[in-house]
Amino acid sequence: MPSLPFREPRTETITAGGKNITVHKNLRIPMRDGVHLSADAYHKPDDVPRPALIALSPYGKELQAYSLYMPAQYRPSVTWDGCIEAGDIARVVDEDYVHVIGDIRGSGYSEGEHIGNYNAGGVSLGEDAYDLIQWVAEQPWCDGNVGMIGTSYFGSMSVLAAAENPPALKAIFVNGGHYDFYETTYHGGVMWLMPRAAREGRGGDSGWAFTENIKSRMLEEFTPEEIEKKVAERLRDPDVAAWPNMFHNLMYPLQHEAWFDIVMNDLDGEWYEERNPITLAPNITVPTYLQIAQGRGWTMDGTIALFNAVQGPKKLDVLPYPPMNSRPFVDAHDEMFRWYDHFLKGKDNGITDEPTVSVHVEGSDKTVSGAQFPVTAPTHRPLYLRPRHILSTRPEDLGVEWAAPDTMTQLPMMLSNDVAKLSWSMKFTEPTEMQGTGAAHIFAAIDQDDTNFILRFWDVAPSGKRQLITTGYLKASHNELSPESTPGNPIHPHTSKTPVTPGEINEYVIRVYPFAATFQPGHTLLVELSNNEPVADEHNAMLPPDAFHLPIGRATTTKIYRDAEHQSHLLLPFVD
Repeated sequence: MPSLPFREPRTETITAGGKNITVHKNLRIPMRDGVHLSADAYHKPDDVPRPALIALSPYGKELQAYSLYMPAQYRPSVTWDGCIEAGDIARVVDEDYVHVIGDIRGSGYSEGEHIGNYNAGGVSLGEDAYDLIQWVAEQPWCDGNVGMIGTSYFGSMSVLAAAENPPALKAIFVNGGHYDFYETTYHGGVMWLMPRAAREGRGGDSGWAFTENIKSRMLEEFTPEEIEKKVAERLRDPDVAAWPNMFHNLMYPLQHEAWFDIVMNDLDGEWYEERNPITLAPNITVPTYLQIAQGRGWTMDGTIALFNAVQGPKKLDVLPYPPMNSRPFVDAHDEMFRWYDHFLKGKDNGITDEPTVSVHVEGSDKTVSGAQFPVTAPTHRPLYLRPRHILSTRPEDLGVEWAAPDTMTQLPMMLSNDVAKLSWSMKFTEPTEMQGTGAAHIFAAIDQDDTNFILRFWDVAPSGKRQLITTGYLKASHNELSPESTPGNPIHPHTSKTPVTPGEINEYVIRVYPFAATFQPGHTLLVELSNNEPVADEHNAMLPPDAFHLPIGRATTTKIYRDAEHQSHLLLPFVD
């Protein structure tokens, strides 16, 4: 690494919010293999040892300092930068903690190589976190008690650290993390483009703080001849071939090597399972507090799976819509400091006497609590897709000759930005609560060998204003179900794909991601089915740039059968 003056260790005093803060810049922290990570430590200007909260990511510790002077931005603000996620530095210091913000290996000012995305290869980031935590605990400005801080990528790093059980790590508080690494980028087998934005810095996100030492795992493991064959095979997917950025990435993998690895691996398996946080979660014994906001669906799914797997004391807090925090990340700090005040400072503030699970129920704006999610065991009941775009508790009696299928044709986005949709709806006359996962059993025929099935569930008010409640995604070729699937809780392994026979009617079972909502009298449940999703609408404006899914790359006609023989229906978690 070049020796640049602004990378040299130093201690200085800065002023934020009218208060002085001591900053130890560019601390060099040794890892067990001799590599040094770089971090900054912020604390009050005295020599009193304090608990430390550690934030780790590849986004660059310098960028995180924006929280000192940039007001919190919420989507759709154009200055919302999804990579400023380490927390409110001034608030952390004012609450009498040391805020340590570090660069993972191969990024920012840290040494070493980083191979692959989200720790999919190379040296375990959990091991690095262990070494950094123990080093911080021994510094004169730390009292030996350590927690973790930050959202999204930082949240995932908190879980990887806890799975290593460093002695100084006394608890973690995780807001908005991503856990199942396959589901981070492929929802139901449909590629999600947002990690590309976080990695590349597209559309307002700063992206990774690159060094010359970030490498592709695929390029490290396979010969050039093998890579050439694998790239050619991947380009046989018309969805990938029709998207210029995908083609460019496959042709020039060194430009965006981590994204290259993800695009090249469209099936789940060993590549994603290696050090998967949910797989590692049974190793976690420190007190763990998990928070997740509703709206997208898949993030709730992974958070609940992680909560169920963690072995130590734990809490789960399901927050209301919208699904994105501010950037700089300053949300959720009140509850975080209650958690850490108890476990890092020994304060008896009653937080461990509260219910294990707290769930905000959309629509009623009430909070329910219990020991698990869903708080109340639901009854999965069917709502049938009927002619005239109706959802009904009764199945269709007419045969296909009378109840003709609903049909839509989706053109590729190179020809049209219009998104073809089919929809069905039901208006409620009394408050109706649902809580949990669900399923959509859709009988469909397509004229291609694959497509996307994208479901979006809306609560539509009498005024016409609507809010997204949850989603469901399935690549048609990924329709295989795992043996552990149960009614209302379908699980797809995503370890293989079977091309569809064009024109053949098949039953597709789509996982409806967890949600909690009450539909009030006069409100309507609107379910939309499409092959693509809008680039921008009232919900996507709340998400990061590029946070939509890879569109289909060829014109596709989809027929949805919902007749007496083909009883397409939803299986939703009603709470009595």
